[in-house]
Amino acid sequence: MATNPIPQFPAGFLWGVSTSAHQIEGAADQREPSVWDAFTAEEGRVKDGSNAAVACDHFHRYPQDVALLRELGVDAYRFSVSWPRVNAPGGLDFYDRLVDELAGAGVRPVPTLFHWDLPLSLQEAGGWLNRDTAERFAEYVAVVAARLGDRVTKWITLNEPAEHTLLGHALGTHAPGKQLMFDALPAAHHQLLGHGLAVRALREAGASDIGIANSHGPTWAASAEQPDVEAAAFYDLLLNRLFAEPVLLGEYPDGIGELMPGDDVSADLKVISEPIDWYGVNYYAPTRVGAPEGTDIEFGGVTIPAELPFTVKEIEGVPTTDFGWPVVPSGLTDLLTAFRDRYGDRLPPVVITENGCSYEGIDDQERIAYLDGHVRALHRAVEAGVDVRGYFVWSLLDNFEWAEGYARRFGLVHVDYATLERTPKASYGWYRDLLRAQRRA
Repeated sequence: MATNPIPQFPAGFLWGVSTSAHQIEGAADQREPSVWDAFTAEEGRVKDGSNAAVACDHFHRYPQDVALLRELGVDAYRFSVSWPRVNAPGGLDFYDRLVDELAGAGVRPVPTLFHWDLPLSLQEAGGWLNRDTAERFAEYVAVVAARLGDRVTKWITLNEPAEHTLLGHALGTHAPGKQLMFDALPAAHHQLLGHGLAVRALREAGASDIGIANSHGPTWAASAEQPDVEAAAFYDLLLNRLFAEPVLLGEYPDGIGELMPGDDVSADLKVISEPIDWYGVNYYAPTRVGAPEGTDIEFGGVTIPAELPFTVKEIEGVPTTDFGWPVVPSGLTDLLTAFRDRYGDRLPPVVITENGCSYEGIDDQERIAYLDGHVRALHRAVEAGVDVRGYFVWSLLDNFEWAEGYARRFGLVHVDYATLERTPKASYGWYRDLLRAQRRA
């Protein structure tokens, strides 16, 4: 790990950490059921058989967690609002209390309005495969904005619609557990439509600082051979371009628009491409992709079925996290400069809305090395002329890691799941010191 000081970022750069409601809040008895409650109740869906009924009990322990944020010294806290909780009587009261607590600590609240926990009642009516869900999302967003908009100024509509489509609707490894393969595309379109309708609802509520959190990473062809190059291009289309270009350009990549549902996709694209103020990028690693090999492949906790027109391959010669994900900080620089080159002035200012890694231990030197490398890579993108305005570490707390259960730890703060005791890790101290050094300059 480099020991020289991390270069200074521009004045006003926003430093933060991220979490999501279903992964940390608990208090499942004080909200409606979500798709994840139904999914985790099915045997074999979660590797350790766990659920998020208690999780980190953030619902009851949020003052302690906000105190951790204050001591950490972050400018902002990205959390998500639970749609199922808002649907329950008094559900917004929790977010009132949380936002007020953050204000008292001098931490800016940055809520994400959908982070995968769709109300089960909406899923039973078709979920994101049903166009009506996009309309219901906009209505819910308007309710949240009316309640919190006097104190919240920075908003995120959706988190990672690509993963929610791929893992939840195409492969079935996440809730709602659909295995529709390419018939999952309507879920992508309706999430993007919901994003555009949410932007409109937020604007009507007076919001002026709105973004989306899309997951992106460079796609590397496994070789220069044509089948590998074509497979990598298709993967890049599905995981990067399919979710960026409707928002940034108001169009789908060639050949995709006609696969989308609805009587007038072009009209939907006008909604999807409502102007946003910044573009959120969740970055973890590049992906090495080759032509299909005719067999299922296990990669990063996900099975890549043989019938897909690509396969994901190991990136050799680099460290990996406890999750088996490759550690390639330069991929962040490459991704951001490629987006700048690809989209030009259609790319608004960028915020890194997630970046982090899974490692065990409280003296987590591997996490420090990971974050150090990625912050430096981000600075290189800034030096290259990319307009980056902020960086959020995933995550504040160890938490319920979806289909992995409690087996993966991404937090700067260790959580003992038996006692719920919080213990700041070495990486927490590293990030605190980084933020102090950035402010001293």
